Amino acid sequence: MEREESEKAATEQEPLEGTDQDLDAEEEQEESEEAACGSKKRVVPGIVYLGHIPPRFRPLHVRNLLSAYGEVGRVFFQAEDRFVRRKKKAAAAAGGKKRSYSKDYTEGWVEFRDKRVAKRVAASLHNTPMGARRRSPFRYDLWNLKYLHRFTWSHLSEHLAFERQVRRQRLRVEVAQAKRETDFYLQSVERGQRFLAADADPARPDGSWTFAQRPTEQELRARKSARPGGRERARLATVQDKARSNKGLLARIFGAPPPSESMEGTSLVGDS
Repeated sequence: MEREESEKAATEQEPLEGTDQDLDAEEEQEESEEAACGSKKRVVPGIVYLGHIPPRFRPLHVRNLLSAYGEVGRVFFQAEDRFVRRKKKAAAAAGGKKRSYSKDYTEGWVEFRDKRVAKRVAASLHNTPMGARRRSPFRYDLWNLKYLHRFTWSHLSEHLAFERQVRRQRLRVEVAQAKRETDFYLQSVERGQRFLAADADPARPDGSWTFAQRPTEQELRARKSARPGGRERARLATVQDKARSNKGLLARIFGAPPPSESMEGTSLVGDS
């Protein structure tokens, strides 16, 4: 398994190494053609990329350190994001440290007047200590250099302009989203205030739903009994009901017609 993984890694690295070698061969061929065409060699600037920049490392430092190997032209360092800086400050304040944070950088580009010097510097200083002196604050930091083939300063300017445009567009979208959310919140507050004012208005008809349940038999009896003389009426009604039930029971026992039927019969006889 280990052998297969090593073979895969070697196959993955071969194309990258081949591309770098092809670019070097093409540039050497161009240089030889330029030398053959004329006695004067055309000086082409070269750009070296810095992948690691330690804290408090400034463009002046890199210019002083790399000027010993060749003429240095323009230098540009990409500053860290503001959000990262605010996060560092908040972490330091939470830890109780009182420290003023200066602007740090994440990556950089250095232009040499001659690209051959840039190649030699990138090849010789890569993964070596930045500071040669013992008391140098960058003694334990290593150079992370890479020569950029066929990369000019105009490419860098275009790339930075594109990043600025993307950042502005993102900021514009975020501001528009925040504005929409704020407008929606204000509209909701105004609508709620109108509803509250309408509920407090006495001239406004009550549009709320009202549900009334029919009174039960017990409630009706309680209401009747609560009236003046209602208890006597209720007592008489219960007595009459009991008497009627008793008469009907006696009539069924002795075979006589119930009192209601006998009363109806007498009334019919009287009428006839």
